[in-house]
Amino acid sequence: PISDQTSQPVLKRVFCSMASVFRFSRTGIGGGGMAGGRLLHGLLHPEMGHVRLPHDREQDPYPGCCPYHGDCLEGLASGPAVEGRWGQPAETLPPDHPAWELEAAYLALAVVNLVCALSPQRVILGGGVMRQAHLFPLIRRRVQELLGGYIHSPAIRERIDAYIVPPGLGEQAGVLGAIALAQQAVEGIRV
Repeated sequence: PISDQTSQPVLKRVFCSMASVFRFSRTGIGGGGMAGGRLLHGLLHPEMGHVRLPHDREQDPYPGCCPYHGDCLEGLASGPAVEGRWGQPAETLPPDHPAWELEAAYLALAVVNLVCALSPQRVILGGGVMRQAHLFPLIRRRVQELLGGYIHSPAIRERIDAYIVPPGLGEQAGVLGAIALAQQAVEGIRV
């Protein structure tokens, strides 16, 4: 099926030819990945938004908003989670609001899990919550702290600003990826 999780990685492959992992924070969190120029696809499409993370209920008593798991990544870090926890949409919170350190902590945990499990060449974070440009430096710093020097790669140690990035095509990435998927389907290319 065509969705943000499948269309944006295809777009990246068609136009940039780089193996990557993607996360999208909008009304929920989803993700897709590529290896060897092909989408990762197993039993189902990846459900990266439903990975489980450590949740310190004393630091963050919010129970989460996922109807299936409560406090999975989507339940703790999606746009609806930010609004549910703080009582207002993410885009209305000022850059110095404590929401952003907590959001960065959850997203960094997810990125570290992806880095350790899939070893992507790049992590692309996009969508509604990630429109907050000040969130990227917080996530990058937390990723480096959480990895604690374990991953010996210059991409993470020296060039993290080029490793964890927003989508190069901005808001158009999903639509253009869907077009690329449709074109591949017409041409009989299996992704």
